[in-house]
Amino acid sequence: MLVDTVFKNKIEKSSDFKFDAAVATVFDDMLVRSVPLYLEMQRMITELARDYAVPGTNLYDLGCSTGTTLMSLNKVLDDSIRFVGIDYSEDMLKICRSNFEEQQFSRPYELQAADLNHSIQIEDASVVVSCLTLQFVRPMYREKLLRTVWEKMNEGGCIILIEKVLADHHEFNRQMIKYYYDLKRRNSYDDLEISQKREALENILIPYKLSENIELLKQVGFRDSETFLKWYNFAGLIAFK
Repeated sequence: MLVDTVFKNKIEKSSDFKFDAAVATVFDDMLVRSVPLYLEMQRMITELARDYAVPGTNLYDLGCSTGTTLMSLNKVLDDSIRFVGIDYSEDMLKICRSNFEEQQFSRPYELQAADLNHSIQIEDASVVVSCLTLQFVRPMYREKLLRTVWEKMNEGGCIILIEKVLADHHEFNRQMIKYYYDLKRRNSYDDLEISQKREALENILIPYKLSENIELLKQVGFRDSETFLKWYNFAGLIAFK
């Protein structure tokens, strides 16, 4: 695993964060060091999907990046479950394909290059995973995306959603961000890296409140949503059709 040094050196002219080759090659390290409980998140996704993925159906990973989630699921799910990974970054998908080949995937799978801000194809899905992905979809398109997932998902299917979130109260939101940056420092990011990445993500990653995400799921038709993970400004939800 290559070490993330994308924002290590001073950047004279800031630009928006991109999931390009420079990020893709260090993405696994970036996630482990930047996302609290990331490995636990993956374990929980695997547990939940194992209980609800139906043999002979499709499992979708929206924003599959380097394939970490699908590789974990590959070890525990019935071989008849077809994986569909969707990501708009060709650089991520290139690494994902290489990882699958290295793991010698025997199950049917498909990797699609698609922009989640626009229409995507979902069919025969019993589980849809969106791990730290919806936050990168422009707010005006989030309802449309989730409605597409709900409409095309099999009855009784579920969505597993993990997001960075805002607090309901402004003061505690500031506190949660402080705790989050403290975590990054514990994981060996310095203040320059933290500030430069924050600036690059400012117009790209737009979090909702946990309550807003729950309401959005309800609004498009999902029922019985449950929060299965909460760490300051990160949360995991599962909801059923």
